[in-house]
Amino acid sequence: MSTSEEEQAGSKQISSLQYMKGVGPRRAEALAAEGILTSQDLLHFYPRAYIDRNATPSLRVLRAGLQRQQQGEIFPEEYSLSAESIVVATIADVKERRFGKQRTIVIVTLDDNSGVKAEIVYFNQAHYFKKIFAPDMLVAVSGKPELNKYGRVTFHHPEVERIEADDAELYSAGRILPKYRSTQKMKNAGLNTRLMRSLIAGVIARELPKVEETLTPALMEKHSLPPLQTAIRQMHFPDSRDSLTAASKRMKFDELFYFELFLAMRQQGARITERGIAFNSKSKRARKLLEQLPFELTAAQRRVIREISSDMGAASPMNRLLQGDVGSGKTIVALLAMLVAVDNDCQSVLMAPTELLAEQHFHSLQDYVRDLDVKVVQLVGGQRSKTRRLLLEEIASGKADIIVGTHAVFESSVEYRRLGLAVIDEQHRFGVMQRARLKQRAAASFYPDNLREDPAEKSGTTEQEVMPDILVMSATPIPRTLSMTVYGDLEVSVIDELPKNRKPIQTRVVFESQLEKVYDFIRENARKGHQAYIVYPLVEKSEKMELKSASEHSEFLADAVFPDLKLGLLHGQMLWYEKEDTMRAFKDRHYDILVATTVVEVGIDVPNATLMLIENAERFGLSQLHQLRGRVGRGADQSYCLLATKDHFRFQLKRRDVEAGEQKAAIIRLKTMEETSDGFKIAEVDLQLRGPGDILGTKQSGLPEFMFANLLTDGDLIQLARNEAFEVAGRDPHLRSPENAVLRRRFRSLYQQEFGFLDIA
Repeated sequence: MSTSEEEQAGSKQISSLQYMKGVGPRRAEALAAEGILTSQDLLHFYPRAYIDRNATPSLRVLRAGLQRQQQGEIFPEEYSLSAESIVVATIADVKERRFGKQRTIVIVTLDDNSGVKAEIVYFNQAHYFKKIFAPDMLVAVSGKPELNKYGRVTFHHPEVERIEADDAELYSAGRILPKYRSTQKMKNAGLNTRLMRSLIAGVIARELPKVEETLTPALMEKHSLPPLQTAIRQMHFPDSRDSLTAASKRMKFDELFYFELFLAMRQQGARITERGIAFNSKSKRARKLLEQLPFELTAAQRRVIREISSDMGAASPMNRLLQGDVGSGKTIVALLAMLVAVDNDCQSVLMAPTELLAEQHFHSLQDYVRDLDVKVVQLVGGQRSKTRRLLLEEIASGKADIIVGTHAVFESSVEYRRLGLAVIDEQHRFGVMQRARLKQRAAASFYPDNLREDPAEKSGTTEQEVMPDILVMSATPIPRTLSMTVYGDLEVSVIDELPKNRKPIQTRVVFESQLEKVYDFIRENARKGHQAYIVYPLVEKSEKMELKSASEHSEFLADAVFPDLKLGLLHGQMLWYEKEDTMRAFKDRHYDILVATTVVEVGIDVPNATLMLIENAERFGLSQLHQLRGRVGRGADQSYCLLATKDHFRFQLKRRDVEAGEQKAAIIRLKTMEETSDGFKIAEVDLQLRGPGDILGTKQSGLPEFMFANLLTDGDLIQLARNEAFEVAGRDPHLRSPENAVLRRRFRSLYQQEFGFLDIA
């Protein structure tokens, strides 16, 4: 479609609303800019908040809560950067003050007859604000409240809506008033909240009867969910707080249920179209390794091993996510699974995101299987052609039992023989297509004469592809609510217990003025025979950012601070073999201190390293800080992680009323690191700070933008929707039963292109 055709189509769409009473061309254009092109769009333009007399706090209650929060007694929204409060009050006074040459400040005093007053503060544009605000005007104020230095509740540049006489009467009578999102373009066109309510009330009368139900009567009755038409009406104009709660639950359940049904159908489709290997999970090699281990497995590891063994024994392919904090023992669990594959005459692949991590896994696995008659090989980029040719021959012939490598393991030149298990470490660093290519390489390694005979298929074809079992490992804990949505088609195992000999890492925030003492502590640590990491955010000094760099400070530290110690330098701009040589030298104790960038985040295991100093710690993400901290504490000795930051953070770390923004987020990250080492708690905070899209990469994860559901707070409802969706998919995998006709129609409208092979159409 040409640009002119698009414009004509757009104008036609706008015209469908512009003839609605109260709209017109200008307002239709403003609505179109927000994606509201039709009456149905307007029907589904839901309020972003509500003015509810029974839920709106008085200024007295609000001040008391802020005082307790400031004193550290309660933290009702401890990690929220956008906590909004709505208060209803009368304007008592409007004053203008001047400061500087041409700067003004407008202070609007609010009074709600609770005995406490509040202020709205606006900087500049005094003429405008003095014009729109007048004493005795009843207003609803939406914004982030805080206490000023005099202890008065203050709002800076909040959203203020005048409550007209009719609405004031409704509010006083206990009615809940909806508040709609409004852009500047909508405001300029006169689309205020009052007009939006009027327009939507008209749309409800005309369009709501056309809305089709999307859930079965059985589901609605089982979970006390109102019909969809009722829920939509109550979302816009709730009769009571209870009816609004019920409507909200219905809308959340609806979108969660269909996304979970999508995941369930995807899993069901894999079971229908893919054939796996029914491994005999009784492995002599795995049993012998367990008997030889110099340590005892934790109860969590044993539980996870049973879950994986059960999956591997099934005829359908395993698709399991193994979560566990750094140092929780995921590798030994994965190795035991790989030994099961070896005893079933199958190969295994362990794919790591970096050469450093692949190198560590390679040596670690070699040490474990030294007496088990298992051949482990390493396949990474940059190997000599002769070495690589020999490796490829060993892999193709089946002489290599376990192949450890980076993305090189799924290159077209690699041919496997009966590749039955693929273990993917740090899965979030691999794209979906990369994992799919690995599965294709595995499927190609099986041929009809190698298939396990299945009596049920003797009369049919034996040409069906065999898919490998997939075990995805992640040391980046993912909140339960997020894993149920993003990895809903994967079974999830969690190692939530650290080995018994591990001591908790002591984490402290230190300030730049204290670095001399920190350096003394590092020196004392080295004299005791231990090693340390010093991590910087940059490789080279930057003119744009006032951050410390590894290259510049490694010279300073070696010459001026630690002339008596041996220092190494590691960063991402080094060649892969230079990184490996440096890390190997550090592990072999040729260096007392390793100065590095975040490249050590997935570095090799150095049990003798017991101290980490992270410079400019306020600039690192929470999950990244947690991953870096996991480089120490790998042995039995007490380990420490010191988070160095600027001195002006010293006082703000003690406060809970820091202004919203990146500075507050940085403070929350530092305090969280000090207060807990639980990776899942840290992941919960990270989810609140950044949101699921930033954590996972929305395009990568396939995570939708939920309109109603909150992935952090709606865990119980997510579980409920998941259970129902998977039950439906298991009972009626093609949604053919008459009672599921409504689900079939809705699912087809949402996911038709994804599920042609399931005969959903």
